[in-house]
Amino acid sequence: MRTGPTNPILRGLISDLKRIANERQEAVWRKVAEDLSRPSRIRREVNLSRINRFTKEGDFVVVPGKVLSLGELDHKVTIVAWAFSGKALEKIKNSGSKAYLLVDYVKGIGKAKKVANIKVIG
Repeated sequence: MRTGPTNPILRGLISDLKRIANERQEAVWRKVAEDLSRPSRIRREVNLSRINRFTKEGDFVVVPGKVLSLGELDHKVTIVAWAFSGKALEKIKNSGSKAYLLVDYVKGIGKAKKVANIKVIG
C-alpha cells in the first residue's frame, strides 16, 4: 500500500525537490520535501506576522505549507510557499515583497543561482 500525498502535483514537487537537493548539494530542499510529505492535517501554516518577526530586509523565505494573512510585513522579503491565502498574497504585494508558489519556483531553479541564506519558517 502506497503512503504519502495523493496529489500528483505535490508528489512531483517532492520528487523534484529531492533531486535538486542531491544535484546542488543543498540539504534545505530535502528538508522542505520531507515537510511537504507530512499529512496535510499537520502541514505548516505560517502567518505574515511570524515571517515579519523572524526575517530582515532582503531575506529569502521558504514555507513548506500555506502562508496566512494575519499580521503585516514592514520590510521586503522573497517568500516561496506551497500555498498562499488570497489576503496574504495581497498584503505581500502591497509591502513590495515577492511571492512565488513552490511549484513554479522549483521549475525555474535550474536557471537560478544558489541562494545564500534560505530561511525555512513554519
